[in-house]
Amino acid sequence: MLVTLLIVTAGLFAFAYVASEVVEGEPLAIDRWLLLRFRSVADPALSIGPSWLSRAMLDLTALGGGTVLTLVTIFVAGYLAARRKLALAMFVAASIAGGGIASALLKLAFARARPDVVPHLVEVSSASFPSGHAMNSAMVYLTGAVLLASAEPSRRVRAFLIVAALLLTFAIGFSRVFLGVHFPTDVMAGWAVGIAWAVAASWVAANLQRRHAIEGAEGTTTSTAA
Repeated sequence: MLVTLLIVTAGLFAFAYVASEVVEGEPLAIDRWLLLRFRSVADPALSIGPSWLSRAMLDLTALGGGTVLTLVTIFVAGYLAARRKLALAMFVAASIAGGGIASALLKLAFARARPDVVPHLVEVSSASFPSGHAMNSAMVYLTGAVLLASAEPSRRVRAFLIVAALLLTFAIGFSRVFLGVHFPTDVMAGWAVGIAWAVAASWVAANLQRRHAIEGAEGTTTSTAA
């Protein structure tokens, strides 16, 4: 409980701090500096590094897109439903959908324009803050990792699943900055609130499981009978 509270509080505090800087309107110095670091000095339209690096960033950013995350959510919920954990499947789908709605509302509320420091290497249309890729990937992949970890007896495997989800989330966020479509502060805010949301949802799910309101993620299914 204490660890959950600390993580959620830290995430919300970090988001609030970055948001307070964003509402002033001008890009932060760190935003401009980092965006330029990933571009050629001679031509800002060209990214640094070999050509395969840009292609890898495009592949990574696709893993945080709406289509992929929706499919992952459907597969996770479908897997749980197939194991007759219907309440847990609905909880997972609802928590991720709720997070997606929250992300969209935050974008509308802040209405931050996309970076114009460097040319974009991929097309974008929505507002910039917070990064939907960073926030939504944190929610989806961390929630999935927690569910898998809860059914895993090995502490090492549980740690691997959580770390892998975090690394994937961070890589997706990094790709958005590399491609020039997000300020670094957009991504940091998305990470902060996305991780906080996933941790809070996992805590709520664990409490509901203890009260037999939803099924457990482990091999045995808890009874809903009083």
